[in-house]
Order: sequence, then C-alpha cells, then structure tokens
Amino acid sequence: MILRLQNCVRQIIIAPLFNPSILAVKWNLIMSTAFDHPVYNYKVVRQFAIMTVVWGIVGMSVGVLIAAQLAWPALNFDTPWLSFGRLRPLHTNAVIFAFGGSALFATSYYIVQRTCQTPLFSDTLASFTFWGWNLVIVLAAITLPMGLTSTKEYAELEWPIDILIAVVWVAYCVNFIGTIMKRKEPHIYVANWFFAGFMIMIAILHIGNNLAIPVTLTKSYSVYAGTVDAMVQWWYGHNAVGFFLTAGFLGIMYYFVPKQAERPVYSYRLSIVHFWALISLYVWAGAHHLHYSALPDWAQTAGMVMSLVLLAPSWGGMINGMMTLSGAWHKLRNDPILRFLVVSLSFYGMSTFEGPMMSIKTVNALSHNTDWTIGHVHSGALGWVAMVTIGSMYHLIPVMFGRKSGDMYSVKLINTHFWLATIGTVLYIAALWVNGIMQGLMWRAVNADGTLTYSFIESVEASHPGYVVRTIGGALFLIGMLIMAYNVYRTVSDSKKAVATAQA
Repeated sequence: MILRLQNCVRQIIIAPLFNPSILAVKWNLIMSTAFDHPVYNYKVVRQFAIMTVVWGIVGMSVGVLIAAQLAWPALNFDTPWLSFGRLRPLHTNAVIFAFGGSALFATSYYIVQRTCQTPLFSDTLASFTFWGWNLVIVLAAITLPMGLTSTKEYAELEWPIDILIAVVWVAYCVNFIGTIMKRKEPHIYVANWFFAGFMIMIAILHIGNNLAIPVTLTKSYSVYAGTVDAMVQWWYGHNAVGFFLTAGFLGIMYYFVPKQAERPVYSYRLSIVHFWALISLYVWAGAHHLHYSALPDWAQTAGMVMSLVLLAPSWGGMINGMMTLSGAWHKLRNDPILRFLVVSLSFYGMSTFEGPMMSIKTVNALSHNTDWTIGHVHSGALGWVAMVTIGSMYHLIPVMFGRKSGDMYSVKLINTHFWLATIGTVLYIAALWVNGIMQGLMWRAVNADGTLTYSFIESVEASHPGYVVRTIGGALFLIGMLIMAYNVYRTVSDSKKAVATAQA
C-alpha cells in the first residue's frame, strides 16, 4: 500500500516538478487559435487561466515556506532574500494579485463576452493586460526579496511598478466596460455589475493610496503623513479585500454556480440589492484596522458600525448562492466542481461573519496582532477565494480547449483535490484560531500585583504546535494545487491530440 502511494505521489506531484515538458504546458498550444471560438477572444482567457494555476502554485509554495519558518526559523538559511520579512509580502502579492488577479482577468473576459454576446472591445488591450500584468508579477518577484518595498500592506511595490499597474488596470477597465457598451444583449448580467464595480474601485484605491514622491528609481515616500497615511492605507488595504477579493469573486460566483448547478440564480433581485449594498458599505470599513490607535475615536466607531452592517449584504449574497442549488443538491454527490463552489460559499459566509465580529472594539482588543487575524484572512483567502477560483477553473479550462465544461482529464483527481483543499483549509484556520485566542489571553493575563503573567517568548513557545499544524494544512492545499496542475496538463494534452487526430 505504501509503495503504491509513493508511486502515485511520484507520478502526480514529483515528476512534474523535474520534467519541464510536464511542468510547462506547451505555450504554442495556449497561444494557438486551434480552440478559438468563431466570435469570442478565447486566447487571452486561456492564457490567464493557465497562469492562474501556475501563479497559484508559486504563491502557495512561498506561503508554505514562510509558514514553516515560523515553526522552524532555521529555514531562512540565514539568507536575507529568504527571510520571513521579505518573503511574506511576496507571498501575499503572489496569491492575491498573481493567482487571484489572473483568475479575475480570465473569468471576467470570458463572462463578459458570453453574457454580452459580443467579442472583447479590443484584442490589443486584452493582450496588453496579459503581458503587462505578468510583467508586474515578475517585477514583484524580483524586487520584494531584494527588500525594495514601500512597506504598505498589499501595496508594497515601488512607484515605477505602481505606475505600470495603474496603466494596465485602466486598460483592463476600458476593455471590459467597452465590451459592455457594445453588447448585443440588452440586459447587463449581475456578474458584470460586480466585475465593473470592483475594477473601477480598485483603480481609485490603487492610485489614491500609492500617491508618492519619488526619491530614486527604487525609493519613494508617501504624500500622506502620520495618521492620515494610516487611514488612507487601510481604506485601500481593507478594500483590496472588499473589492478585489470579494466583489470580483462574487462576479465569478454569480456566473459559475448557476452554470455548474444548471439552475438560474435563486433571486436576481436579491443579487442587485447585494451589489449596491456591498459597494456602498465596504468603502467605510477600513478604519476597523486602526482600533486603539491615534485615529479619532469617531472614525474607529464608524469603521466598526459599517463592518457590522456589512454582515447583511454579505450573507444575502451567500444565501442567494446557496439557494441557487435548490432542486440540485443531489449533484453534490457526483460533482466535485460544484462542491468546490458550494464550500467556497460556506467559507464566504463564515469569514464575513467573523470579520464584523472581530471589528467590535472589545473583541478586537483580544484579537488584534494575534494569529486569529491571520486565520480570519485565510478562511477568506483559502476557503472563499481559492475554492471558488479552483471550481471556476475546472469548469472553464476544458471549454477553452474545445471540450465540454467541467470535462477534465480525471474527475477522481478533482475529487482528491477537493478533499486535500478542504482538510488543508480547516487545519490551517483552526490552528490559527486556537493560537490567536491563546495569544490574546496570554498577553492580557496579569498577576495580582499587576505584572504580566507570561512573557512574550512564552506565548511564542506555546504557539509552536499551531504553527506546525498550519504548515501541514498549507502543504495539503499546495499538494492539491499540484494535482490540479497535472490534471490541467493532461486535459490540454488530450485536447491537442484530439485536434491533431481530427486534422489528420
């Protein structure tokens, strides 16, 4: 049995790592027009879809490494470029903007063409966004390990890269909105509302937060100072979560859940209410990151209140997605792709409940600066964002290569991936929940004479088992992504053979 398991791991995971022909899908196949739709631009969708898988593996590999470093610090190998402080922003940028961003580009370009029944506004802009976005990612992968950073959370890249991001993003907005404007379908499907909202708001947030005075090619200083800088940063930082990782991925959910379930959206009216409530409230929530700081108390309270009110539209969207499965719950028995999408909704509901609760000042007094916050972030990042992305890619990629939706090489491998991802996520967030609450309680504990009961190092020692479990959870999720890469490779290869046979 052990030998069989070893052989399976060798074939599915290890072999692709050391065989370039397996690791890299032949680029000419992705770039070719063999699988193009007669009207729509599928080439850019194929490109972004494949890079979603590639960047997902890269970003999560870095994440597993830095998680392991917290458990075993010697894994930084006394090398500055491999230190936690430099790799952590690389991990967050790779997972959010490389993995998540590529997924958003792929799905939005696919959905807007299908729902508007028209090709993209500009194929040139589409190609520019692909190469420009990947150039940004490569530059981030070079500069961040070098220690070149603005030090702003989720906005660490220096000013020349920030300018490139702004140019690429504006091109993306123009291409997407231009496609909607030339649509042949009179109705604008709700997913496109969410995509357009997230695009416009991210442009505003990025440009507003990254206004800086350049000093050298690799160094700049924010135009804001002190508390204002902190407020602007978390106006951006939390809304990178709110719009990039929530609104954008809700657009994915509103298209792929009904498609995979073969049911219409439960309540279209609720989806529109969900959209307007979400975008109206989310922009105000960033101040909850600055509780007990120099920020005026009224601003802290406003951030808390808006965060609590956000629970209503968030759960409205979650319920809408879940209820879309009415009459189709039996499909979960045999459809692992639908399982990915439904579990993502469950984690979306859980993390959007947890976030408002953690924004309450009394709760935040316990949770702030602990691993509980990291657990909360990853319940959203792994449970919601990654799960819905993976489900959408399994639906989308076969279509891009001339197959039926969801017709991957192996359904068994998808099922294996699902369980690895789910178990990995649960282990990850549970370990950090336990660690975080324990840390908060240990830091607050005082003796009768008012002195601290525990030193900080004692809380670090107590956290070690949780860090080990967190690393195991992350490793399981990464193994699932490697299995996905193999499944995608075989799907694409089989599609290529089918085309070659048909042409012969």
